[in-house]
Amino acid sequence: MREYSTEAQYAIGADETCVTALLDMAAKRPKLVLFTRPRNFEWVNVTAEEFVEEVRATAKGLIANGVEKGDRVALLSETRYEWTLLNFAIWMAGATLVPVYGSSSTDQIRWIIEDSGAVFAITESRRHTERTKILVVGPDGQEPLPGSPSKLRRVVEINSSAVDTLMYEGRDVDDAELDARIEATGADDLASVIYTSGTTGRPKGCMLHHSNWLSEVRGLLTHDIGVIARPGNRVLTFLPLAHVLASAVSLAAVISGATQSHWADTSTVTLEFQRSRPHLILGVPRVFEKVRDSAYAGAKEKGPLGLAMFTRAEATAIEYSKALDTPQGPSAALKLRRKLYDRLLFAKIKAAMGDSVQYTISGGAALSSDIGHFFRGLGVPVYEGYGLTESTAAVTVNAPGAQRVGTVGLPVGGCSVRIAEDGEIHLKGPVVFKGYWRNEEATAGALVDGWFRTGDMGELDDEGYLRITGRKKDLLVTAGGKNVSPGPLEDRMRAHPLISQAVVIGDGQPFIAVLVTLDDEAVEKWKAEHDIPEATSVRELATNPVLRAEVQDAVNSANELVSHAESIKKFFILKRDLSEESGELTPTLKVKRNVVLDHFSKVVDQIYAR
Repeated sequence: MREYSTEAQYAIGADETCVTALLDMAAKRPKLVLFTRPRNFEWVNVTAEEFVEEVRATAKGLIANGVEKGDRVALLSETRYEWTLLNFAIWMAGATLVPVYGSSSTDQIRWIIEDSGAVFAITESRRHTERTKILVVGPDGQEPLPGSPSKLRRVVEINSSAVDTLMYEGRDVDDAELDARIEATGADDLASVIYTSGTTGRPKGCMLHHSNWLSEVRGLLTHDIGVIARPGNRVLTFLPLAHVLASAVSLAAVISGATQSHWADTSTVTLEFQRSRPHLILGVPRVFEKVRDSAYAGAKEKGPLGLAMFTRAEATAIEYSKALDTPQGPSAALKLRRKLYDRLLFAKIKAAMGDSVQYTISGGAALSSDIGHFFRGLGVPVYEGYGLTESTAAVTVNAPGAQRVGTVGLPVGGCSVRIAEDGEIHLKGPVVFKGYWRNEEATAGALVDGWFRTGDMGELDDEGYLRITGRKKDLLVTAGGKNVSPGPLEDRMRAHPLISQAVVIGDGQPFIAVLVTLDDEAVEKWKAEHDIPEATSVRELATNPVLRAEVQDAVNSANELVSHAESIKKFFILKRDLSEESGELTPTLKVKRNVVLDHFSKVVDQIYAR
């Protein structure tokens, strides 16, 4: 086994929590502008002392509602200022946060609330509330749904004055009672239960303690990547805060005293870049692909000359970045060429990103090496990292002065990475979780001798840089960083009589798609019922609008199981069924995904062609 470790440059005290870290920072710099937030059609500043005051008042409201130390509180919302406020209020009350994606389906919401045993829920919108309130236990203790184990007592909605309501309801709670909650909570107390997509069955709740979060935050802030998170610098948070990476970086910004703003509409995020002018942008690969694609589209609109200029500029940026990794560095001619394209194109791209970005961080999925070289070449490095919910986000990350494009960097302080004999990546350190919520069997399988078995495959070079080579577990991660378990989608689609096999694809891609094969006997029957000549081939049938409508019905049915971000956006009907003889199926008729993707690579390329 190959192993690499980095020594921790920090310590976590037994009485320390994320709340005490916030209070310590606010006590030292009370007038520091910690957030800018929208209010009454303008953006206003929120100082550290104002934020703490709001958190305290909101936490009192939770206590007034009977939330006890250790209770789970669900937070179902898109990214916004109130998300961070409520997160800290839940922690300050001594409770445990259970974040839920705003895009989650009704089934996903129900599972998380029931499994976590959440007693209180905060939603963002009426749509979220309607999906959640059916789980509220009645006043006489009756079950909200037949057979439901829900313990949920109440739901409040952010868009219907949830924060103001909690503050009002908590006005009679003594400061001493709240302070007692803060003092009674320590580093070993459970801070969050974050549910992550499983390869089979239901999602599992990862138990992250305050010590995990503080180790992640201090590991980042004592790493070269964290020097940007300092008072006076601006950070824009737009990824879903229910995602562990966004939450970790947001928490690091709060504790370090950087000024943070929130934005949830990714379709208009470039406009927000220009308004907030962030020094740091945290994104997933799809964000950076969209920036590049937008520049490409703008050049294409200018005609052949504009497109040719973009092509040469992109090639120059990539060549320049690659030359930075050579002993001799970029040549004088290459530097001159890059300077020319910086004036013609690169400066415009940087302006679209706010014109103050010093560097960006990418996580959640693999970043294309060409995209990485392109951005480094134009002057905005994208530092890629690696981690999972089980590791409280980043375990490794590239950084200024220590970047190798195509790798996910070196271990963060206090963390160790090893490669097992079969190539699987194992992780160890204070950021690694202590287990899955109410799932001892899964915990025993994931944690062995203190090492977390990730299910990902990788390689460590001689200097400790980690390279991800594949996935041992059957889990797709889109370019947007969304984890998608293909099994349930495929099972639902195969229930349609016309469909023999369904292979969900989309790993590293901008959306989820599916390759479909048709059942021979069912197709023959279908042709007879629709007066279609018996000799009509599957290739011809693939364009028949009536048959395509039937397949689309199967897709729609499958999509009912998942959120919009996880749903199937395109399907392609293959000209033949999969077979054991071709190596595409096992003897038990399980699909060999890698073989199918290899055999139908041209189809996959066609589906994702720009």
